[in-house]
Amino acid sequence: MVSIDPTQVTETSDTGASKLYRAAWRWHFYAGLYVIPFLVMLAVTGLTMLWISVLAGRDGEWIAVEPVGEVQAVSTLSDAAAVAVPDGTVVQYIAPRADDLAAIFRVDVADDAIMVAVNPYTAEVLAELPRRAGWYDTMNDVHGTFLIGVTGDRMIEIAASLTMVLIATGLYLWWPRSGQGWRVFVPNLAARGRSLWKSLHATIGAWISVLLVLFLVSGLSWAGIWGDKFVQAWNTFPAEKWDAPLSDVTHASMNTGASEEVPWALEQTPMPASGSDKGATGLAEGTPVDLDNVAAFAGEIGFDGRFQLNLPSGEDGVWTISRDSMSNDSADPTSDRTVHIDQYTGRILADVQFADYSVYAKGMAVGIALHEGDMGVWNIIVNTVFCLSVIFVSISGVVMWWMRRPAKAGRLAAPPMPADMPLWQGAVLVGLGVSLAFPLAGLTLLAVLAVDTLILSRIPALRRVFS
Repeated sequence: MVSIDPTQVTETSDTGASKLYRAAWRWHFYAGLYVIPFLVMLAVTGLTMLWISVLAGRDGEWIAVEPVGEVQAVSTLSDAAAVAVPDGTVVQYIAPRADDLAAIFRVDVADDAIMVAVNPYTAEVLAELPRRAGWYDTMNDVHGTFLIGVTGDRMIEIAASLTMVLIATGLYLWWPRSGQGWRVFVPNLAARGRSLWKSLHATIGAWISVLLVLFLVSGLSWAGIWGDKFVQAWNTFPAEKWDAPLSDVTHASMNTGASEEVPWALEQTPMPASGSDKGATGLAEGTPVDLDNVAAFAGEIGFDGRFQLNLPSGEDGVWTISRDSMSNDSADPTSDRTVHIDQYTGRILADVQFADYSVYAKGMAVGIALHEGDMGVWNIIVNTVFCLSVIFVSISGVVMWWMRRPAKAGRLAAPPMPADMPLWQGAVLVGLGVSLAFPLAGLTLLAVLAVDTLILSRIPALRRVFS
C-alpha cells in the first residue's frame, strides 16, 4: 500500500530492477483505484460495529440489573419473555455473563425475531428489541454486502482479493534500497509536502500489512466464492464423527438472516437429529428434558457465565448449548464449544470443541475473534488503531495522486508500463498463484491485463486518459 514518486524512476532508467519497479507501481496504482473505496468502507463500518458492540451490545446483553434475592428458574424467565410478545415462541436463551446483567431470550413471531431482556431476579421484562435490527446490523450488512446482496458480496470479495495484490506490490515498492536499512520503519517527519505524505503512507502501510492480511483472510473465508466454495468446504467439521442420525439442515440454519452466529467450522455441517437411542450419556435417566434441566446441565458440563441455549425446532430438532467468542460469549476462542442434546432422551448427540477443529478452522476461530475485537481491551485498542490506520493509508494514497496529478485535465496519470520488462515469467507465475488462491482476483487481473494490452495501449485517446 505504498506509492512512489514518478520522478524517482525515469523512462531513461532501463535496468531490469527499475522496470520491474515501475511495473509493480503501475499494478499498485490500478489495484488501488478499485480497492480504496472498499477499504475505507470496511474500516469505517468495522470500527463502528466494534464500538457499538463495546458500548451498547448487540441484543441488549449489557442491560444492568440489581442482584437482589434468588435467581428465578430459567423457565419462569422464559414464560415472562413469551408473554411480552403475543403469539411468540421462545427459541433461544442467552445466559447473562455476570450477576448484574439481564437474561436475554429470543422470541420469534411470524417472520420477526424479538430479543427480550428479563431481570433474572424478578422476572420483570426490561426491554424488547428487534433481533439484529439496530445500527450494528446495518453496518454489518454494509460491511458484508454493501446492501446489494450477492452482487455486493462478490464486489467486496474482489476488493479484498485485490488488496492482497496491493499489499504485495506496496511492500515491494517500500522494501529498503540504497542503504536505507531500518530507517524505512520510521516515517521521515522532517519531510514536507508530498514527500511527507509518501513517507507516512509507506511506513504505516508496511506496519499494518501483516495484520491487514490476517483480517482479509478471515473476512474472505466468509465470502461466497473463496470462503463458501473453497476453504470452508474443505475445513467443515465432518458430521460422520458423530454416532447419531443427521437432519436435513445444516448449522447455518441457526443464523439469523445474514448474520453469522454459528462457528465458521460448523456452518456447513449437518445438524444431528433427535429420536434415536444414539449418543453419549447426558441428562440423568428419568430427568425431564426441559429448559430448566438442560440449562442446569450446561452448567454441570462447564458452561459458566454467558452461553447460548437454542431450543429444539421441529420433531427431530435438538437442544443446542454453545459458547462462541465470535458471538461475544467469551474472550477466549479456544474455549468455543457446541453441544447437541436429543430432545427426547437427553443424551449428548455431539460435543464439538476447539480441539476438534481442523488447523485452518482453529485459525479462523481465533482470527474471527481478533477481527471482531472480541478478545479483550487490548484487542479493542489494536483494532481501533488498525482501522484508523487503514483509513489514513487509503486517503493518503489519494492525496499523493492529487498532488502529482498533471496540470492538464482529462488524464488519470497512471504510472507508465515499462517496455520489454524483464522477469515477466516470474510476474506471470505470481499472477497464476494469485488466480488459483483467489479466483475473483485472478479473473479481475486477467480482465484488467486484457483491457490494458488489447484496448488502452492500442487506442491513442484512451492511452492518453489512462497514462
